[in-house]
Amino acid sequence: MHLNEASHDQLLRWEQDLAHRYADLQAAKLNLDLTRGKPSGSQLALSNGLDGILHGDYMAPDGTDTRNYGGLDGLPELKAVFAQVLGVQPDETLVGGNSSLTLMHQVLTFAHFFGLRRPDDAWAREGQARFIAVVPGYDRHFAICEHLGIHMIPVAMRGDGPDMDEVERLVAADRSIKGIWCVPRFSNPSGEVYSDEVVERIAKLGQIAAPNFLIMWDNAYALHALADDAPQLASLMAACRRHGTEHSAIIFGSTSKVTFAGAGVAFIGASRANLAAFRRHLNIATIGPDKVNQLRHLRFLPDLAALEAQMHKQAELLKPRFQLVLEHLRTGLAGTGMGDWTEPKGGYFISFNTLPGLATEVVRLAADAGVKLTPAGATWPYGKDPENTNIRLAPSFPSLEEIDRAMQMFVVCVQLASVRQKLQMRS
Repeated sequence: MHLNEASHDQLLRWEQDLAHRYADLQAAKLNLDLTRGKPSGSQLALSNGLDGILHGDYMAPDGTDTRNYGGLDGLPELKAVFAQVLGVQPDETLVGGNSSLTLMHQVLTFAHFFGLRRPDDAWAREGQARFIAVVPGYDRHFAICEHLGIHMIPVAMRGDGPDMDEVERLVAADRSIKGIWCVPRFSNPSGEVYSDEVVERIAKLGQIAAPNFLIMWDNAYALHALADDAPQLASLMAACRRHGTEHSAIIFGSTSKVTFAGAGVAFIGASRANLAAFRRHLNIATIGPDKVNQLRHLRFLPDLAALEAQMHKQAELLKPRFQLVLEHLRTGLAGTGMGDWTEPKGGYFISFNTLPGLATEVVRLAADAGVKLTPAGATWPYGKDPENTNIRLAPSFPSLEEIDRAMQMFVVCVQLASVRQKLQMRS
């Protein structure tokens, strides 16, 4: 039954039935977690071959002894493999430690306080810096800006990427806007893939924005397709070259959800001038990355074919989890008017929108019944979702049995909160 078609008496009976179901599920004393997109143990096990793969041979193909200092750029052969993923040239690639988030924090810190390429470019010298935050988006991106005191301006996500009319209007009118956060393929949390047109328009931003404007292109899920017909993503750097804006693009990626989440390798793709500037800053903080781990990854994933084969195995483990979440949503909520959700063809999340004003209540009901969800508002800057609707579901880590139980509870919580809100409105 659609929520708006139910009579008052039907709503009362519906609420009583749902309250009983909720109490029964609550009595099961669940302890389930759908909060973060962590790989499951079975996914991590796909990379157990990394252990012992060096067999005591620590020499890289170019003769580098990976046990020693140096090599700020990372191993050339690994750069050659992952430059193809980033859509740049090998000499436009830097290989770091295990965390791309660390690299993002470093780029913004350098740009904000010191100027990425030269001191006069430092955002802090110009007063309050602002950043465009595409919403719903990634809470850790927002946390970096908040930590650095960079004010965020939300711009809505559309089906093919950010609302570019609004992005272009803001950037052209306000020189204090210094960048934009983008997760361009299988966006976190809603799963969109930016269209070719959107990529072109983003590449052109450097023509109308402040000269020290940066496109923070977090291509975290570049390889994480769940369907064979998943849309491809155009190369941002290629588009920037066409428009003469390559200095505005900073591209990130990692193997965090390819091999070991806590012991992978991360990458930056950028213009040669930007990389040279980044290295000058980075050289103050480190003598070099963990090249032994880089060599392990090079031996384990020596080329793009090996990388694609690894990701096919990852997809086979993830697909049943996503399918089970979507099955519960369709069965329990389709046609009820109680919310809507995305059905992504890749990535790590499903984005669910409750009726306005109900996300916090759904999260509370679930928590009281032993199901942890990402906090309502987490996908917006400062944790403030103005409509209080968005909830990010992360099905990768729990087992299928745990997902089944958690989603039963989630659907009941959405139904119960929705029916109670409708009753309150009618009273």
